[in-house]
Formats: sequence, C-alpha cells, structure tokens
Amino acid sequence: MSFQNPVFIPGPTNIPENLRKACDMPTIDHRSPLFGQILHPARAGVQKVLKSTSAEVFIFPSTGTGGWETALTNTLSAGDTVLAARNGMFSQRWIDMCQRHGLNVNVVETPWGQGVPADRYAEILAADTGHQIKAVLATHNETATGVRSNIAAVRQALDDAGHPAMLFVDGVSSIGSMEFRFDDWGVDVAVTGSQKGFMLPAGLGIVGFSAKAMEATKSAKLPRTFFDVHDMAKGYANSAYPYTPAVGLLNGLNTACGMLLDEGLANVFARHHRIAEGVRAAVGAWGLDLCAASPDLYSDTVSAIRTPEGFNATSIVTHAAEVYGVAFGVGLGEVAGKVFRIGHLGSLTDVMMLSGIATAEMCMADLGLDITLGSGVAAAQDYYRANRAERQQDAA
Repeated sequence: MSFQNPVFIPGPTNIPENLRKACDMPTIDHRSPLFGQILHPARAGVQKVLKSTSAEVFIFPSTGTGGWETALTNTLSAGDTVLAARNGMFSQRWIDMCQRHGLNVNVVETPWGQGVPADRYAEILAADTGHQIKAVLATHNETATGVRSNIAAVRQALDDAGHPAMLFVDGVSSIGSMEFRFDDWGVDVAVTGSQKGFMLPAGLGIVGFSAKAMEATKSAKLPRTFFDVHDMAKGYANSAYPYTPAVGLLNGLNTACGMLLDEGLANVFARHHRIAEGVRAAVGAWGLDLCAASPDLYSDTVSAIRTPEGFNATSIVTHAAEVYGVAFGVGLGEVAGKVFRIGHLGSLTDVMMLSGIATAEMCMADLGLDITLGSGVAAAQDYYRANRAERQQDAA
C-alpha cells in the first residue's frame, strides 16, 4: 500500500489535513473548563448534521458497534422483542448483538441487494396488536452491498399501524454523507461513527437519542456500564466524562462538523451523489452490475460491483493493493468473492475518484476481464463534466 494514494474503501475514509491537525493537539486536563469548549460544540455540531433540534447526542470512545450496543442496552430489557431485517453483513451483526443480549429478534430475511422491506414491516407491525415489539431496527445504508433503505417508509409503517415501537437506525455509513433527517423521520436512536462521513480516524461511537428513547432508559433493564447514557449525561452537565475521553478525536469531530456545515449539508449530499453517479457510469461502461437491485436502492457512499460468475472478485482488491498501492473493499458474508467495493464517501472529489476508477480498470484488465482501458474513466469524465458542482442553499 502507499500512503500517497487516497483510499477507496467504505471507511475509514481519507482524512483532510486540517482534521489530522485538529486531532493532533497537546494534552489538556479533561476535567478543566477548556474541555467543555471542545465537548459542547462537538455535540451541537453532530445534532445539526443529524438535522435535529432536540436529539440528545452522546459520544463514546468506541465505534459504530459501540453505538449499536448503546442503543440496545439503554432502552431495552432481556426478553423484549425487536423487529429487524437481515439484508447484509452489518444488519446481521446488529441482529447477532441483539440475540447475545437476550432479546427476541423477529428477523425478516431479505435478499442481499434489497433494502429494508418497509411493506413487510408494515404487515408485522399491524398484526402486533399487543405491541410486543419494542424497537424496530433499520440499516440506512448497508455497507456490504451498497444498498440504501427508505427510513421515511419505515417510519410511515410504524405510524400507519399506530405502533409505539422505537425506531433505531444504523447510519454509520450514511450520516454526514447522505440525506439523514432525525426529526422528520421520527428516529429514536441514530448510530454512527467518526471514521466515515466525519472523515476522522476510527475511535468515536456517536449516537442521537430522541425524548422517547430517553424516557425508555428509565425502565430498561439490560446491563450497561461503559455505555450508560445517564452516566454520560451527568458528566456532560459538568463539561466532563465519567471516564477519560478521546480529547483529540473530539476536537477533530468539532472541526469536522464545522467543515460539513460550512460546505452546506445539501452541497455535501450533492457532492456524494455526483461522485457516486460517476462510479455508476463507469460500472455500466464496464458491462458490470451493482449488487443493489435497482436504482432507488443505490448508495451514494459505496458501490458493491458484481464480477462475472466464476471470477474471484477479491483478487481485484488484492491486486490493487499489491501492484498499485490502492485500497478497495472486499465482498463480505454472502457476497464474499462475488463483489468488490468502491467507497466514495468522506473527503473525496471527482478528480480523486477518477484515479480510483482508473486503478480498478487496470486491475480488471490485468486479471483478464474483458475491460477496455479508459472506458469507465471516460464514462465518469462525461458525467462529471456535464454535472459540475454548483453550490446551493442548504435545506433546513
């Protein structure tokens, strides 16, 4: 691998120089007033990125996985029923965590390449007249398959059924890169991490809790210590943590939120969509297909690209690393060896993406696939030239 080349994995993402500098700071006393000048603006910035005016933001020294555990352990009790779709590796891991915590998981088996089946959720919720289901889980952007799910439709299913279950959303590879509306979608717990849309090193698990979720914490019986939001809230009230915080990463998060908000969230989302569309144009020029089953499911942060039957897609990733010093993502779980993944999120531009497309093209040609050098690059160039970036007014 080469430190000089950008990475094209779905996270951790490329780190802008000013964010690296923000994380690289002298040691401070994390129990002094100075820490509050980092902590409180970072939480407020995350709330704005979530498009919420009321979410309680908690930031743990952890990752998105810790965020999943925070959501479950603070709001549920052993034996509670949750509804979840298994449509990729990361939805599967959250289901596994639920089961390990003694929760009863109603699993809706869904083909990999499809999104969360809101219509099936609607049927199950309508039939649950006794309201045994306490939480509904949805992976907004399934990183393993490059599939975006319709969270607004899941909220509509809950509302149409008049069901009181909480809505938990994994936004690890979407928040900060794709449209996410905590308040408008009626999300109760949103989960993300520092290493994707926020363009930072891994190390922070970031969650937003609604008032309804905070109320549920009062009766939840699952054990929690490190991830107890009440302990964290008490610390925040004193501009502190209940234990040692990751001060440098929090300073970086504060800076990252400022960067996203200065660019304008609408512009951030438009940039990601434009870059992703260029990648999709290249995939079409190569004569290949995406794992995502239809355009309405296409992710703007990661594309999982199917290779021909009998070809080991992992060899593209290995070859790129060994020969060209460039990182792509391998297929995971059910699509291991069947797809390779191009991450196009975080600190990325059209020009940077063209280098990744060109590298993927060279790798496939080197490995004997019927790929015409320059075909994907030209298709992406045509798209980028025709859809140059234009700044727009950020939507509320």
